[in-house]
Amino acid sequence: MSTQNAQEPIIVPIDLEDRAYDIEIAPDVLDRLGGILKQKFPGARFGVVTDINVKNAQWARLQKSLDANGLDYALISIPPGENAKSMARLDSVVFALLKEKLERNDIILAFGGGVIGDLAGFAAAIMRRGMDFVQIPTSLLAQVDSSVGGKTGVNSPHGKNLIGAFHQPKFVAADLGVLDSLSDRHFRAGYAEVVKYGLIDDEEFFFWLEENQDNIFEGGPARAEAIARACRAKARVVVADEKEQGQRALLNLGHTFGHALEAATGYSDRLIHGEGVAIGMALAHRFSTSLGLSNTQDDQRVVAHLKKAGLPTNLSDIPGELPPTQELLDLIAQDKKVSRGALTFILTKGIGKAFIEKNVNPDLVFEFLNKERQK
Repeated sequence: MSTQNAQEPIIVPIDLEDRAYDIEIAPDVLDRLGGILKQKFPGARFGVVTDINVKNAQWARLQKSLDANGLDYALISIPPGENAKSMARLDSVVFALLKEKLERNDIILAFGGGVIGDLAGFAAAIMRRGMDFVQIPTSLLAQVDSSVGGKTGVNSPHGKNLIGAFHQPKFVAADLGVLDSLSDRHFRAGYAEVVKYGLIDDEEFFFWLEENQDNIFEGGPARAEAIARACRAKARVVVADEKEQGQRALLNLGHTFGHALEAATGYSDRLIHGEGVAIGMALAHRFSTSLGLSNTQDDQRVVAHLKKAGLPTNLSDIPGELPPTQELLDLIAQDKKVSRGALTFILTKGIGKAFIEKNVNPDLVFEFLNKERQK
């Protein structure tokens, strides 16, 4: 999965007036980041929050860039994994950053995948009543989704991402080179979020992904293009609906089912986030067809594409036992999109035709999940 080194940086602007920032996508942005930070935040100290895996794989590059530009920083390293997105870990990270005497005008660097981005971003949102931060996403999933748009937070035993805040970063540095160190499993999981943007409202992008999937996985020019197109798609939605009062909820295609499945598996290695999203998107398409909204041909096309990427598409693809259907339904009812107790789903009328459906009948969801469990 090597990435070509001759690519020019791609800049994707997030036009949020006084909260505007850029995403820079390039193979070497990590090596240049010290200079970028020095120019953007003169005189600031930096609190780098990362996990042990990213530290071992990527910290040397970032450290060299920070040192070369004479920047003052403190490194906070935590255990990897979704379980780090907890109130207890948030407390420890905030305590460590405060112990380093970071001031309100200093900058937190979220250096890692989606877990680190969400956790460090939330720490920035609450420390000293709000500090600025920079996203340095090191996974494909984080580069195309969680690092963009300002959603930060931690999980609860009641559900995923139920505690958090909207807090936009000041800059996003998406280094293509770091993707070369990802495991195949984590790269595939990130690809599920790329596919999502085609399934929401851009069938041409989905068709393009069908044609270019191999090149993306091989690290050819299509990889940078796919990331840039995904970021532009998310930027368009975020600018129109920053705090998810309406259409931004479309970005949760597959997540209502997926988040419930993640909670049901204890946020463990049994099912990582992108895999939950892949199953969730397959379920959302099949559920839509069961309601007479979509068609089997599109369902099969979506599933075939996800399977070619090595992603799970059925409940039976999850290792181990799942809790009873009613318990899954209870977890779905904890989803953030629930309004006054009514179930809200992102459904679809076909590839690229997703829409928000409020007040979905729980009995229909229960019946559908029971049938899916038999596959």
